[in-house]
Amino acid sequence: MSKTSEQRTLLVLENYIGGKFVPTWSHLDSYDPSTGEVYCKVPDSGKDEVEAAVAAAREAFPDWSARSPEQRAQVLNKLADLIEAQLEEFAQAESRDQGKTVTFARTVDIPRSVHNFRFFASSVLHHTTDCSQMDHMGCVNYTVRSPVGVAGLISPWNLPLYLLTWKIAPAVATGNTVVAKPSEMSSVTAWMMCKLMEQAGVPPGVINIVFGTGPRAGDALVGHPDVPLVSFTGSTATAQRITERSAPYCKKLSLELGGKNPALVFADADLDQCIATTVRSSFSNQGEICLCTSRIYVERSIYPEFLERFVAATRKWKTGVPSDPTNNNGALISKEHLEKVRSFVALAKSEGGTIHCGEGVDQLDLPERNASGYFMPATVISGITDSSRIMQEEIFGPVTCISPFDSEDEAVSRGNGVRYGLAATVWSRDVGKVHRVAKRLQAGLVWTNCWLVRDLNLPFGGMKNSGVGREGGKDSYRFFTEVKTITIKH
Repeated sequence: MSKTSEQRTLLVLENYIGGKFVPTWSHLDSYDPSTGEVYCKVPDSGKDEVEAAVAAAREAFPDWSARSPEQRAQVLNKLADLIEAQLEEFAQAESRDQGKTVTFARTVDIPRSVHNFRFFASSVLHHTTDCSQMDHMGCVNYTVRSPVGVAGLISPWNLPLYLLTWKIAPAVATGNTVVAKPSEMSSVTAWMMCKLMEQAGVPPGVINIVFGTGPRAGDALVGHPDVPLVSFTGSTATAQRITERSAPYCKKLSLELGGKNPALVFADADLDQCIATTVRSSFSNQGEICLCTSRIYVERSIYPEFLERFVAATRKWKTGVPSDPTNNNGALISKEHLEKVRSFVALAKSEGGTIHCGEGVDQLDLPERNASGYFMPATVISGITDSSRIMQEEIFGPVTCISPFDSEDEAVSRGNGVRYGLAATVWSRDVGKVHRVAKRLQAGLVWTNCWLVRDLNLPFGGMKNSGVGREGGKDSYRFFTEVKTITIKH
């Protein structure tokens, strides 16, 4: 096949600026993780494209911010309906672009993306502001909230449309306009959503999508003087760079970062429920969720039984071709990421750890077409000290480590013994214990006897190096608006 004809078979994305698709001359290769082949060309945007998008967003802001919450909600609900009507097309695209199973995209990613728009379309209608009386001064005080302006939104590659819409929905519901940059490794569903904007009634310039890398497009966006707030989900290292670039402008920042999430399993836990859920919490979406469990601490009296049963259950967690509905996991996002995750397993082995199943132990049976895909089986490791990099650093892959503990204090101390503080799970039938331990754990979210149960009204975010700020119903409303106190003398 000639290079020209090959080029024609590739999907070529374009930026969406001011209500129009805008071609670019420079592109990045995007790979199908299940085959390792280039299948898409993504714009390699930079300062000029970001400048155009910000200008379009600024121009659209006065009219959009002047609309009532009900009018804005109507547009969001229409966009949700349009995505839902194409749910299967979006799910297939998300799977091919990111590597996850079609089943996961169909049941988690795309339905949640739809729900994000509907949730914020509704919640924006139900906020109230504060009022206080000062009768002795003859004054009444009240607050009003106003949209901030152009919101810079940067979303990651693991849950592409899910986390992009989690940012876009509250930003535009509250009257802001948006310049968003999805990850260059998983951009297709964002581009597909742009095709629905006009039909949904989104005015030109209200939602602009610029594709490209963090160092070029992302840096231009967060450093732009006319972008007063930035919401970012991704790595702690990138967040540090965003903080530095934003500091001269005193921007509002919401940073949802990494995790090294512990599960504390006490002797009185319901092991049937615990093991089934903890396999899921460790390996869902190839372990590429910031909330995944990567450290499991088990009370010593049940440790041997737990380890044996957990390894047996993990071996049943199938990894393979994303389109096969019997598979639980698909491929990791990239060759580089696969090599990084594998390097942690190699490090564990070199430190004397035991690899019970998965990488280097179990062989995957893949079709020839997928032989070069970025697949890795679910991996369970034990015998690693808490000071090891494997127990301290975010791996973001299908790897979890198991270790015994002797007391509640020890479990809490070791659970807190990392620089992250995003999420934790606690397994016990003792109501007093779960309340006590949950309060002591340094994590923004603690699940007891469950995992990933989410009420979008409540705050989402982490402590320590896992982030700054919170997102959710009220928290997103507060972040994407500015509050003003008005005092009336009468």
